[in-house]
Amino acid sequence: MPPAAESHPPLRVALLGCGVVGTQVARLLTEQADDLASRVGARLELVGIAVRNTAAPRDAAIDRSLLTDDAEGLVARADVVVEVMGGTEPARSLLLRAIDAGAAVVTANKALLAEDGPTLYKAADAAGVDIYFEAAVAGAIPIVRPVRESLAGDRVRRVLGIVNGTTNYVLDQMATTGMDLEEAVKEAQDLGYAEADPTADVEGYDAAAKAAILASLAFHTRVSLDDVAREGIMSVTADDVAWAAQTGHVIKLLAIAELRDATPAGTSAAEAPAGVSVRVHPALVPTSHPLANVRGSFNAVFVEAESAGELMFYGRGAGGAPTASAVLGDVVSAARHRVLGGKGPQESTYAELAILPASAAVTRYQVRLDVDDRPGVLAQVAHALAEHGVSIEAVRQPTAPGDSDVAEPGVAELLITTHAAPESALSATVAAVAELEPVRTITSVLRVEGA
Repeated sequence: MPPAAESHPPLRVALLGCGVVGTQVARLLTEQADDLASRVGARLELVGIAVRNTAAPRDAAIDRSLLTDDAEGLVARADVVVEVMGGTEPARSLLLRAIDAGAAVVTANKALLAEDGPTLYKAADAAGVDIYFEAAVAGAIPIVRPVRESLAGDRVRRVLGIVNGTTNYVLDQMATTGMDLEEAVKEAQDLGYAEADPTADVEGYDAAAKAAILASLAFHTRVSLDDVAREGIMSVTADDVAWAAQTGHVIKLLAIAELRDATPAGTSAAEAPAGVSVRVHPALVPTSHPLANVRGSFNAVFVEAESAGELMFYGRGAGGAPTASAVLGDVVSAARHRVLGGKGPQESTYAELAILPASAAVTRYQVRLDVDDRPGVLAQVAHALAEHGVSIEAVRQPTAPGDSDVAEPGVAELLITTHAAPESALSATVAAVAELEPVRTITSVLRVEGA
């Protein structure tokens, strides 16, 4: 160990939470103590682990003498506070207390940051301390630092991400094995990829929180969880997945954050105003796109920037050890600033761009519908689309995935892919088509992204 690390007083680290991630953070702080001291320039001393129940069974890696249920007292004597307990309270109050006491803060709490990150950022800036949160988005994947720092001299145009491992595993299993959604969710639960209550994952809440954080960083504008249009995967069927494959796509739950500063061709400023669009929903991704090949519980974030071009960050998006790796990276950065002076980057909101409603997002649709099998029906459907300013890219009358005719006698199935148009126009078009006399039912409506 360098002499400087021996001569500098140890930095006291408080750990809030001792679940899967917290256990791995404590283990790494202990097992890699010498290496971490060399990187920081001072020893990192784990002075306590705050938990709700000190008597609960723990991993053998945990020194039980460090356990305490006095989180406030622990925070008061720390130089660096690591929060991996989750939830908004008491996490928010404890982090604000730590910041007020002059401690640097490292958190993996995506829900708290998406809901009330500005309060923490403002407090940290006023106190002159660091707040780091790499582990709050996509686990071990380094994405927060590249967007916030490496691309600080560039202009990010779009962020497209698979940021929830549970839903990616579920959709991947549906695509590769033919499972229906309920079966795939149950398997994900059995393997530990999904919680007993998978609502936060399958309904898109987890991905929406991460989308809000990424959008805030990418576009220098405060984006909250309430600003994110959210749709989960519960309406995705095995038929949807099979038809996606026939048309050269896979279905992914995507977090999408886009900058729009010009009105797209064919739309008015009222239809597609300038600003930031942030949304989470299932989408058809062409098999040629890098995100289409992200399998299992892995995550990936695809960034499009004006000068850097297209970048993709890929890796494990969850799990104790991968997430702890991201946490420890932040701890080292914050601790080095304590030793050497200086401070990490703070919140950047100078752009103050408008947050666009979901209806203003520009996307493409693939619509599957059953219609009467007789002449003139397609013309009626095409006319309904044209009335709403939506143009058709392609129309197919497909055969079923099982190589048999799709519909009953007298009924045909149409698969219509549109050109890009505002979400408001597309949704109005689908509603109008559904009212046409020869249209039996709208079987499926999916957005197409990444083409």
